[in-house]
Order: sequence, then structure tokens, then C-alpha cells
Amino acid sequence: MFHNSNSELEPASIGTLAVRLTDSGESRLRRNHPWIFDKQIEKIKPLGRVGDLCVIFSKGKNKVMGIGLYDPDSPIRIKMIHHNGPAAIDCEFFRTKIDKAFKIRQELLEGDTNGYRLIFGENDGFPGLIADVYAHVLVVKLYSAIWQRWLKQIIEHITALTKVKSVIMRLSRKMISAQIPGWTDGQVIYGTIEEEIVQFREHGVLFWVNPIRGHKTGFFLDHRHNRKRVGELSKGKNVLDVFTYSGGFSVHALAGGAKTVSSIDISSHALEQATTNAELNNYQGQHKTICGNAFEVLQDLIAANKTYDLVIIDPPSFAKQASEVKLALKKYRQLARMGATLTSNRGILVVASCSSRVSSEAFFKSIAEELDKSERAFKLLEQTTHDLDHPIGFPEGAYLKCGFYRAVQ
Repeated sequence: MFHNSNSELEPASIGTLAVRLTDSGESRLRRNHPWIFDKQIEKIKPLGRVGDLCVIFSKGKNKVMGIGLYDPDSPIRIKMIHHNGPAAIDCEFFRTKIDKAFKIRQELLEGDTNGYRLIFGENDGFPGLIADVYAHVLVVKLYSAIWQRWLKQIIEHITALTKVKSVIMRLSRKMISAQIPGWTDGQVIYGTIEEEIVQFREHGVLFWVNPIRGHKTGFFLDHRHNRKRVGELSKGKNVLDVFTYSGGFSVHALAGGAKTVSSIDISSHALEQATTNAELNNYQGQHKTICGNAFEVLQDLIAANKTYDLVIIDPPSFAKQASEVKLALKKYRQLARMGATLTSNRGILVVASCSSRVSSEAFFKSIAEELDKSERAFKLLEQTTHDLDHPIGFPEGAYLKCGFYRAVQ
């Protein structure tokens, strides 16, 4: 199936390690958490290699609590693939997990959508592995080498299930630095790619994606439902899309019948992508792009007394570590304040966060408190999270928060 240059994908022998955890480690495991940190391992025998099976035994009754994969190069030393007792870890084990994940996505695929996340890492039982489908192309992104011995069989099953024609491997920065022989970021490991750009559909709206060189796997699929909602709210409206990136919200707004859409991003290249994506679709409204720092551009628009019927603010992650959470919340408050000023009477403000370090409770509390200070009242219409192809399987898996607020006077 795979190109001859990818013999490294063939599974090697797999060792089995007997593991006992500290009390805190056992407590975490009983909550079905997928991460066991190095400091939570009390005893491991023998010392293992990357990808070895870790069979975790309870202290008191010496019973199997679960099974994980050993990652000696990560503080998350054991990445769990099975909880609550023993299991036979073989190709059929992983095929069953993939079938379950595919079934969860069926409702989405029954609509006019062919770009989706099939495997969402830990949340689907595959820690450190992402699998996204864009029409006929599968993109597999790896964050850990623990999958080297199973990857060929996993991809073969996904390929048969989804009927994709080609497979691209993407690697995290850590994996690129590891320089595993035969593994290259952006490598086509199955089939051929005539053009780097692939077209896919999202609720009937067309987009281009570059799965070989694009950020992550090329596109942010998690906001799909929120983009659809924006499209439904946009007919005849003047829309402002802040941090537009490749134009996800902007394009849905235009396709939904927006009168005007103004897209803001600091990257001119991103705005070119947004314009290209918009032109794939039929729309009658006017699309404007503004290149610059979002905070500065919003201040300029406020100074010019501009207002919009629909304002979307979807910034990049402001908190990549715990020490940055306080500053991140301050920035969200600032953006919400400016967004409220730019929202017209009876208009709608949409504010989102993709910072996993910022809890949903803290984010929505900060936005609500800031909007309460506004000269106008804002009513919460709905709070959303990831679309259904991003199921939440553990607390850290719930990173996306999005609130829709209407200015009621």
C-alpha cells in the first residue's frame, strides 16, 4: 500500500512493561485520564522503548487497571489507550476504535461536508495522533513516535473506510526535531498529490486547503458549526471578522448573503487566502480586507465611529502555558470591550477562545463581566464548543469556547 521509501512504517517488535503508579497516578487513571506523567510512575519493569505497551497494575489488588504506550521522550510518560481492565492490543483493537470514531462523524457526513476530523487524539483513544480528511486526501499528524509500530495498519484501515486517494504525513515540531528515518513533514506516503492545494466542502461552502504546508493539517475544522451559525445570521448584514486567518467566518458570511464583510488579519498572506476562498463561492456582497494588528485596527474603527451588525472575534491562543492565563483573560476582556463598541444596536457579537489553558468558566465569566460594563445590555444567545468531529474525552480536550451575544438596546 505505502510507497517503498516508507518501510519505516512497518511495525517492529513490541515490548511489554509492568507498571505501578503513585497514589496520584492511580487516582488520575481511575478518572479515565489519558495522561500519566513521569512523576506518577512508582515502578516500571523493565525500562522500555518508545511505543512499548505499559500494563498498569493496581497497588492493592494487583489487578490490571489499563494499558498505555510508553513515551520516554515526554513528561507524559505513558499515553493511555485502554482503561478499566486488560485488553488484547492488536490491529483489531485499533480498527474497532477507528470504526467507532467514524460512526460518531456520520451525522456530519450526511450533510454537504467532506472535510472533517476522523481521529481527535486522546479524545478518540489515539493520544498524539490526529487524522483529518479533506475530500479525497487524508492528513495524519503525529505528535509522538509511540505510533510508529501501529501506523501502517491504522492508516490502511482509515484509507479503506474513507476511500481517500492519498495520505500525507505531518509532524509536530518535536517530531521534526527527532529526525526519525523516513519520516518527513509534508511527505506523501500513499497515492500522489498533483497539486498541493485541495478543495473541500463545509456545509456546501467551498474552501482551499494546503495539507502539505498549511498550519496544523491545513485548516481549523473545529469551528465548523460556529461558522455555519455565522452564515445563517449574516443575510443582509454588515459583518466584521477579526483574526480572519484563511477566511472561515468571512466566507460563510458572504455565502450566507452578507451585504459587506470586512476581514482583519495581521498576515497579508492569510488575507489573500481568505479572498481566494471567498471567490470559490457565489456571493453578491462586498468583501474588504484590512491588514494590521487587530487591537490597533479595532481602535481605529472605533475612532471612526464604525459599527457592524455582526462582529466575530476569534483570536489565536493567548495562553500556551499556565503563567499566561491572567494576561490572556485581560486580552479577551479588551477584545470583548472593543467588539461591543463596534456592534450595532440589535447586532450580534461573537467571541471565541482556543486557549486550552483558559477554562470555559473563566472565559465566559470574563466576557460576561466585560459586556456588563458596556453602555448597552447584551443578551447571551448561546455558548458552543467544538463541532461533533471533535468529541471531548477528558478535561484538557475541551479547548474551544464560543459565545454569541446580542446587543438588546
